Amino acid sequence: MAAPLEQLLEQLKDINRYMNRVLSTHLIVNHRLTVNWLEKALRSGIPAVEIFCARQHLDYRDKAQITELGHWFRDSDLKLHSLHAPMYNDDIWGKSGPQAAVTITSLSKADRIRNVDEIKRALEVAETIPFKYLAQHIGNSNDEYSDYAAEAAFCSLEELSVFARQRGVEVLIENIPNGLSTAERLNHFLNFTHLDLKYVFDIGHAHMGAGVEHEFELMKERIRSLHVHDNNGTDDKHLFPTVSEGGTVDWRKTMELLRSRPDQYPLLLELKEVPEMEFPLDHVSRVFDNLERA
Repeated sequence: MAAPLEQLLEQLKDINRYMNRVLSTHLIVNHRLTVNWLEKALRSGIPAVEIFCARQHLDYRDKAQITELGHWFRDSDLKLHSLHAPMYNDDIWGKSGPQAAVTITSLSKADRIRNVDEIKRALEVAETIPFKYLAQHIGNSNDEYSDYAAEAAFCSLEELSVFARQRGVEVLIENIPNGLSTAERLNHFLNFTHLDLKYVFDIGHAHMGAGVEHEFELMKERIRSLHVHDNNGTDDKHLFPTVSEGGTVDWRKTMELLRSRPDQYPLLLELKEVPEMEFPLDHVSRVFDNLERA
C-alpha cells in the first residue's frame, strides 16, 4: 500500500506546484502604494504582486514614486508579476468626467491615440521595475459589440504589443462583462485579427457571464494569468473567495478546472478592500489556503 500512497503524494505535489501565490494591489487601490505595504505583503507569505495602475495608487507618470519602488524591488524577494493597465487617467477613479476613461476602443482617432499613450506610460514602468504581463481590457463594462470598436481595439493592441515587447512585457487581454470581451468574442477577435495575444482569465467576470466552466473551456489554451475573486453572479464585487458572504462561485469545481492546466498560470487574487476588515492580509492568506485545499 505504500507505493500507491507515495504516488498519490507525488501527484498532489504536481497539482499544487503551479499555484504560485500572487496578490493584486487592487486590494488597496484607493491608497497610495508604498514600500511599507509591500513589505507587509512579503512578510505575510506573498511572493509576487500585480500592481493596479490607478494614479491615486501607482502614479506611473510620477518618476519619484516609480524610482522609489524600483530601488525597493531590486533589493527585495517580492516579485512584480504584472501590471493592470490604467482604466482612468485621473486620480479620483474617473470621477472627473467621461474624458477620464482610458479605453482602446474609442472611435475617435485622437482619443484612441491619447489613450494608447496613457497605457504606454504605464508600460514604461518596466524600464525601472521589470514585470512579465500587462492585463488589458477591451472597452468598458457593459459596452456593446460593434465592428468599429473591434477595429479600434485591433489598431490599439497591435501598437501596444510592439511597445510592450520592446520592454520585455506581454500584453494579456482580460474577459470583462461587455459585448466585446466574452470568451466567444475574444476568440473570434484573435482568430480574425491574427494577433498573437494571450488571456487573463477573470473568474468573477466569467461567473457574471456565461459561467466559469463555459468561459474557461473556450479560453484555456491561451490563459497565462488569472484574476480570482467572488460575486453574486450579477455585481462585480471582488469578494474574498471562501471568506466573504454573498459569493456564489463554486470554488471546488473552479479549482478542479484551474488544476487541469498545471504550470500555466499563478493563483492571482484581485480583491476589493473591506473597510471594516481588520488585518486583510491575514484573510488573504486564509483565502489562498482554502482554495489550495479545495
